[in-house]
Amino acid sequence: MVAANAMRHKRRKAKDNENNASGGQDMKSTGQVRLASIVLGVALALAGSALAVDRGPVTNLPLPRFVSLKTGEGNVRRGPSLTHRIDWVYTRRGMPLEIIGEYGHWRQVRDRDGMGGWVHYSLLSGSRSGLVEADLAPIHARADTGAPVNARLEAGVIVAIDKCTLEWCRVRVEGVKGWMVKQGLWGVRADEVFD
Repeated sequence: MVAANAMRHKRRKAKDNENNASGGQDMKSTGQVRLASIVLGVALALAGSALAVDRGPVTNLPLPRFVSLKTGEGNVRRGPSLTHRIDWVYTRRGMPLEIIGEYGHWRQVRDRDGMGGWVHYSLLSGSRSGLVEADLAPIHARADTGAPVNARLEAGVIVAIDKCTLEWCRVRVEGVKGWMVKQGLWGVRADEVFD
């Protein structure tokens, strides 16, 4: 009997050791899962902040964003008030501008050449326009380089932009409508899509 009890005791110890060993593995895998979930959480948080779009403190619209000049003349000032000196005067109605800052009723803008300043928001429109960058840029009948060409535009011509896909923008200028390759326009981002 003593021998039988000793055997049971040995078996129990062996079983306890097996349980402890597997319990240790369970604890290791639980720790690994926790670590993996923490790493994943941190990665998602970083990715979310990298994808986050800056928003204007006044309008809560994305910054930077493109707009157009609503009037035929717009004063560009050094600061966001009427007391600041006028540095530039934009004289082309529909000229595309990029808003890079906001303060009260004022928007900090820059043009294609990177020049700019502060403009009163009433002089700007949400209507989209683009500045043709290449000389003799074609306007195609369809969003296809093989489509017939409706017109060719000189560099510096301002076009109204109706919609953009990943590669093309539907534009109109002086009665001519069609599609232009997005890369040939300033006033729209390469990854921007809108109707």
